[in-house]
Amino acid sequence: MAISISVVLLLLILAVIFLRNGGLKISHGLVCLLLGFFLAGTNMAPTIHSGLTATAEIVSSIRP
Repeated sequence: MAISISVVLLLLILAVIFLRNGGLKISHGLVCLLLGFFLAGTNMAPTIHSGLTATAEIVSSIRP
């Protein structure tokens, strides 16, 4: 578990740096993809999933 969290933090830092740099290239996209896979294996996955579901429900209920 400690190795998984370390990898997640490293990939998160790299993703933030890449996004702030201005351009998201193929290699940057791969880092973000790996970050997603590692986040899915942590204890935060259900929280992230429920947060995204709630956000999607709020957005879908808005009428223009």
